[in-house]
This record gives sequence, C-alpha cells and structure tokens, in this order.
Amino acid sequence: MSPWSHPTSPPPGPLTRDLPPPPGVTLVPGGADVSVYAGHADAVEVCLFEPGDVSGESERRVPLRERAHGWWFGLVPDMAPGQRYGLRADGPWDPDAGHLFNPDKLLLDPYAGAVEGAVTWDRALYGHAVDDSWSGSLEHRSSLDSRGHVPRGVVVDHAFDWGDDAPLGRSRSETVVYEAHVRGQTMRHPGVPEHLRGTYAGLAHPASVEHLVGLGVTAVELLPVHAFTHEPHLVRRGLTNHWGYNTLGFFAPHAAYAAATDPQGVVDEVKGMVRLLHEAGIEVILDVVYNHTAEQSRDGATLSWRGLDQRAYYRLDERGRDIDVTGCGNTLDLRHPVVCRMVLDSLRHWVQEYHVDGFRFDLAVALGRGRGDDYDPDHPFLVALRTDPVLSRVAVVAEPWDLGMHGWRTGQFPPPFLEWNDRFRDDVRRFWVGDVRARAHGHDGHDARDLATRLTGSRDLFGARDRGPTASVNFVTAHDGFTLADLVSFDHKHNEANGEDNRDGTDHNTSWNHGIEGPTDDDTVLAARRRAARSVLGTLLLSHGVPMVTAGDELGRTQGGNNNPYCLDDETSWVDWRLEPWQEDLLASTRRLVALRRRHPVLRARSWALGRPTGVDGALDVEWFGRDGAPMGERWDGPGSRVLQMLLAAPTPDDAGALVVVNGTDDDVEVSLVPPPGGRTAALAWDSARERPEEPAAVDAGATVMVPGGSLRLYLLAPPA
Repeated sequence: MSPWSHPTSPPPGPLTRDLPPPPGVTLVPGGADVSVYAGHADAVEVCLFEPGDVSGESERRVPLRERAHGWWFGLVPDMAPGQRYGLRADGPWDPDAGHLFNPDKLLLDPYAGAVEGAVTWDRALYGHAVDDSWSGSLEHRSSLDSRGHVPRGVVVDHAFDWGDDAPLGRSRSETVVYEAHVRGQTMRHPGVPEHLRGTYAGLAHPASVEHLVGLGVTAVELLPVHAFTHEPHLVRRGLTNHWGYNTLGFFAPHAAYAAATDPQGVVDEVKGMVRLLHEAGIEVILDVVYNHTAEQSRDGATLSWRGLDQRAYYRLDERGRDIDVTGCGNTLDLRHPVVCRMVLDSLRHWVQEYHVDGFRFDLAVALGRGRGDDYDPDHPFLVALRTDPVLSRVAVVAEPWDLGMHGWRTGQFPPPFLEWNDRFRDDVRRFWVGDVRARAHGHDGHDARDLATRLTGSRDLFGARDRGPTASVNFVTAHDGFTLADLVSFDHKHNEANGEDNRDGTDHNTSWNHGIEGPTDDDTVLAARRRAARSVLGTLLLSHGVPMVTAGDELGRTQGGNNNPYCLDDETSWVDWRLEPWQEDLLASTRRLVALRRRHPVLRARSWALGRPTGVDGALDVEWFGRDGAPMGERWDGPGSRVLQMLLAAPTPDDAGALVVVNGTDDDVEVSLVPPPGGRTAALAWDSARERPEEPAAVDAGATVMVPGGSLRLYLLAPPA
C-alpha cells in the first residue's frame, strides 16, 4: 500500500454510538460529526462563527451530547467546508489536581485542518485571573471571554488534483538534505515575483526550484510549517517567533506563509508546493514540534489542549504543575494514548493529504520518555511510528536530545530513525576551526582520530542495531547557531538585536574569527576564512552518512554573528541572493562537491568501512596512511596525525575509488600519495585550497605533492581506460 493511500472511512453511525467517530470534524450527510477528547470535562460545546466575524458576535453554540471513553461527540447540522468554529469545555477548576476548565475560554480544535486569525495577547486569554502586569493567581478562574482573541478552526476540503504524483523513493545514501525556512528562503530572491516572496508558492517558483536543482540537493527540510503563534514576551518587544517552534495546530499549515488569503487556498497552496518540488525530484521533509505547544506553562494562556484536558495532554507533577523538559513551559505527554494517537494522526495526515516524504522530530527524546520520565527506545509512540503501515515507509529523523535529565541520546534511537549527529558537528568544527584558533593562542590542537571516525559514518554512535552510516545526518551548521560564514568570522555571538542583552544563544561555538572579529577588508584574513569554510563544507559532503546543508551556507550567508535569530524576521535571517565573486566561487564549490557525491557511490557508502577486503583490486574498503604514504599503524596519537590519507576502495570494478587527503596543520606539507590499487589512474577532483573548483587533473601514481595548510583534497581513482 502506498503511504499516501487513504483508509476507507467508516460510515456515519446512529445518534447514540458505543464508539466515537474519528477525532475532529468528519463531514457526513447533513452536516459533520465532531469528536473531541475532554476526559475530565462536564460539558463540551462546538461554537460556530460567520466568516469575517473577528469579534465573535455571531457565535452559535451546539452542545455535544454523546460521550464515550472521554470523547465528546455529536452531529452538528449544516457544518460544511468553510465553516469557522471553536470549542468550549466546562468542568472543575482545581489547579492542584490538574483541572483548569473554563467555559469562558474559546478553544481551538486540536484536529483543525486550517486555522484562521492570530492570537491577540490579552488578559482574556488566561483561564485564571491576570492583572495589567501580566501576573495572576490560579486560585481564581477568569470570567473574561476570549473569543475575540483566539484563532478559529476552519473546515476544509482536502480534494486536490495530484496528477501522477507518487513517492520519489529516494535512497538514504543518495540523499542530500537542504534545511530551509519557507519565508527566509525567498524573501530577497530577485527571481521570485514580489507577491510570492516568502510563501509556499515562492519556494516552489521556478527561480527557487532552479537553485535547488542546480545545487543538487535531493530533499528540503522545512522549518515548522504547522500553524504556530508568537510568545507574548516577543510580541511585547515587537518581535516574532520567526522559526515557528511554538505550535498552535498540528493538522493545519501556517497561514502567514501563504500567498493565498483564504484557509482553503492556504491548504491548496501547500499541496501545490509539494507537488512542484516532487516534479523537480525534490522530497519534502517537515520539521515537526510534538514535544510542546504554544500554551506555555499552566500560568500561560488557555488556547486549546489545556482548556480541554491538561491532565491528559501534558506531563504534570503531583501538584498539577508542568514537567518541562523542552524549555518552553510544557511537555506533551505521549504516554497518554489520546496524545499518542493525536501525534500519529497528525503525521499520517501530512503524509496522506499533503504527500510529504518525512519528518524531523524536534527534541525527540521528549517524545520517548516513559512512565518514569526516562528515555525508552521502545516507548509505545516510537514502536507505533516504526510499525505503522503509512509512517514506517517515510523518512523519520530525530533530534536526539531534550533539556531534561539524561537528555543527550545521540545514537540511541531505534531503526529506521536517522539522527542529527551533533558529534559530527562538534568534531568537524573543532578540527578545522577551533583547533586552529587554539594554536593561534599557543595551545595544542587535537589529533585526527575523531575526524576519521566522522568521515566514515560515526560507527561509534550508530554501529549498534545494524543501522549503518546512513543513520547519521551529518551537519556542521543548522538554523540554530552560527552560519558557516559566521563560524569562521566571529569568536563570539552578537545577539543584541534579540533584546535579551546577548544572554541568549550558546556560548560554545567552536568558532574563530581568524584574527579580526566580524567584517574586514584584510585580504589575508578573508582568504583564510574562505579556505576554512571550504574545508568544513568538503568534510560534510565527502563523509559517509546523510549530509545536511543549511540554506545560504552555499552562498556564504551571514547573520552578523547572531547565533540565535529565532525572533528576527528580517534581513538577519533571510537568504541574500546578491552575490559577490567569492560567494559565486563558494556556490560553485558546493555544486561540485554535491555532484561528486552523486556520481561516485564510494563517497556515500551504505555499510561500514571496516578495513575489510572488497574483492575489487584486492583492496580493503578503507585504509589510513600518513603523509609519507605509509600506513598510520600506531601513529594516531598526537597532533602529528593531523595529516592523513583515507583510501576508499571502489565498490565495483566499474566505479571509482577515492583518496581523501587531509592537512589539518597550519603549514604546507609534502604528502606522498598512496599509489592507486589495481593499476587505477588518479585525478585531483577537488581541492579546498582553490577558490573555485577546477576540472580534474591527472596525477602520477605515488606522486609527492604539496598540500596547503588547513586544506582537504579529493582524488578519484578510476580503472584504466
């Protein structure tokens, strides 16, 4: 069964049913079945609104009179596509017991397929009493009605002309991920019409797609596109949650990213974006946030889940307070079957209705914390995800940490999960940037053992459970942290524009400014920065595993040293497409590296290289040599190993082998190249010391060459013509 096929919908039942209909709104003859979980509520109502009614004066309430297993449901007559609606739930107000019901609060349906309107931050949003200083007490239930301040759900029609769209079926070993922000990617793109910039349609515009195809990436990983809102402290400072990790609806696309202005048009535009990217051969992976919601802690606003049944939806302690392992005030409780189902339903919804190809799970450890709050790789949610007939066929990528106790779990997710490999990030940064800075300040650098492990797929992390190197998503930058250009241009973060006195963002960047902080006209410094960036980029794209490039790194994009611009929806975060010559050169280098990876399987192995015979040319799958061309043997210890050669055998007689030469010292070094096995010929295919890639140049077998300091080379070893 295709992961995009739809299960047969059950027929509508009688007025009194033993089991509830599917969650959310299900259209049936004469109206819609509405089903909502509120296990501790005494009453639930559906609130209907006329289009364009911002204040909510047209509200009409329909009580849900049927109940089973904590679900409230019933037929709402004449409910059809285009209907704006919300919910209200009444029940006990007992904060210490985890009950915060307040019928004066309009609530968003957790299963709403579209969301219209924005959160208007006001005291009326809070279920408890709040004064003008935004402090309050849970002892008293607020009587202010919130209906003019909360977005409404909108019923949509998911019929769409997909044509012959089908899963691309991309192999992991062929995958090159491009992490991008829907808005930031095209806001400054001159080839995208102005009215489409920063939208789903803009991302799928031919000018945008042309860049992705030309770069050679096979998948875009989009920062959150689920409906989200902005935290009140940002709104008060005139800022926004630009990254979108503050979810308000798990089934609805974020409307502000659409060129369309009506909810149905937003839904159709997202589907059109996916279809056009698929036509270009590019898969779509969504960054999804199921670890927390936009409601913050129980002292925060009541927008949806907290007003329906916070004891079910959130992890609470014995006093009804949030257990927060996300740093965002709350943690969704996937131990509860209703919450687990909601997340699984949401994932299937995006696969079946929007044809997306996979998901990257933000703070994924929070999703796998069990009854004792410890991480469990066999957590029911993780088991369900791996066995679901739809979801087990798409890509699932874990961010393998959260902020709770023992939250770092890189390498500990079960197959078929891929994982963001932060050890790759840290070791590659340290080798090419941090160690160079250390030596400039009179300290010794590290040897190359960790770099060698990362080049061959990080078996120390992913060697268990028969996972293979493609379990590792290799990255050196991401949306969170310095860009590649800033990594080699700044010693310190510069986050003043965030309004937090430069306290936010990590102080551990493993960066170096190469002698001058930030912008400079010093040609020597600029050349050193560019070489370091190319060496980092080369390591990323020539290593075994699945590489992820951050949008704009291929263009030398800067954020002015800001390593946490989550709240800056401006030129700081947007990709700048006006390129100087050095940026054109960097783009050409990135394209060359991606093309080499695509053409040569030896650079994207699916199994571990362990020094075993391959049967081709009598060579071992990987061998390590020093600058003198002799085996490394016991010479790994100490800074002397920062010059090494990695020989990768050709996977088949007709494929090329590879020789990767690393010079992690500050000096130009003579290297005796390892003679190619089996009479193969050698050609220099890429050199990070060169500003712009050149055509491959043949070299003599076993030649001695001068390798510039701080550089990386790739030689391809091909069978004789």
